Amino acid sequence: MDPNDRHKDDQELFDSTAAFEEALAQEANGTYQLRLYVAGSTPQSQRAIANIKQICEERLAGRFELEVIDIYQQPVLAKGEQIIAVPTLIKQLPGPLRRIVGDLSSRERVLIGLDLIPKP
Repeated sequence: MDPNDRHKDDQELFDSTAAFEEALAQEANGTYQLRLYVAGSTPQSQRAIANIKQICEERLAGRFELEVIDIYQQPVLAKGEQIIAVPTLIKQLPGPLRRIVGDLSSRERVLIGLDLIPKP
């Protein structure tokens, strides 16, 4: 076995462990990791971005990370997440993973999807 391969395996293990520990720390302190997939700067995309930003700033001030991904600019990420409709919001942390599709204008539906209010 080539010593460089062993070092590469060790580095990958370290990177995976570090990512896992970071995810646990963020979940423990209540940080929400959100990804919003949009298609260009259409009116529907802009509405979805504005709606989720408003909800996050009101309900999760200082406790969220929002990444907006344009599927035209980064199609590989959309394929990896199996995005079939946009806009799609994915709540990665805290678990469980959730997907909300649409322009996020139904505030109650978004709050339920993010586990910020209980289902009626």
